[in-house]
Amino acid sequence: MPDRKIIGVVMTYNCASMVERAVQSIPRDYFDDIICVDDGSTDDTVARAKRLGIPVFAHAHTGYGGNLVFGFRKALERGATHIFELHGDGQYDFAAVPPALERLIAGCDLVLGNRFHRMLQPLRDGMDWARYLGNIFLSSIGRVGLGIPSRDLFPGFRAYSRTFVDTIALKHASQNYFFSFEIIAQARYRGLKICQVPVRCDYKGEHSSMRMSQALPAILHTCSTVGLYRLARLNIRRGIFASLPAPRV
Repeated sequence: MPDRKIIGVVMTYNCASMVERAVQSIPRDYFDDIICVDDGSTDDTVARAKRLGIPVFAHAHTGYGGNLVFGFRKALERGATHIFELHGDGQYDFAAVPPALERLIAGCDLVLGNRFHRMLQPLRDGMDWARYLGNIFLSSIGRVGLGIPSRDLFPGFRAYSRTFVDTIALKHASQNYFFSFEIIAQARYRGLKICQVPVRCDYKGEHSSMRMSQALPAILHTCSTVGLYRLARLNIRRGIFASLPAPRV
């Protein structure tokens, strides 16, 4: 694809002390452009990001989903054909960028990082047992409910094709962290190609992650989304599936 344009979207929210390390660890040779989208940080994140020599776009706080949609829009305005979601706390190892790009170029629409490519690796990387078992449980619900053979459906490292962004009903998805699973369910329903690559994630250093107090809402939401997906497969489209056309053949 000679006209492809790879854009990395650095997502930030109150990570002033971490954003420089994150941006410096990005393998820039794989990107045509790198931008930062800030979700209404109240600390010094925007000022520090601007000193790193990349375009910074800030907006009022919405949540993870709202910030990613904002990032999609800015990347597409700059001509992106493929978009990488790069978290500004530097928690994920960007060594996963090259293999993820290979999957995109080969035709994948959504590439998910897989922290559980070796089942004990997250524990070695500092993930606590509660989060470890919670991720396995949630991903098991999603794997069975959506029929996706992946051990990790809630990673913070992802890459997207332009087709993915144009196909998913982004405006009907949640603006908070529920967004991450909703767009996977929509992609599965629409028959988009979902792939995965191994990724490491550092839980020992400074980082920002979903609070464990959000675990029960996440479980309920995952089950609800699976239920809506199953109804949509029966041509009963509700919620995030209401505006989506029938799956591609």
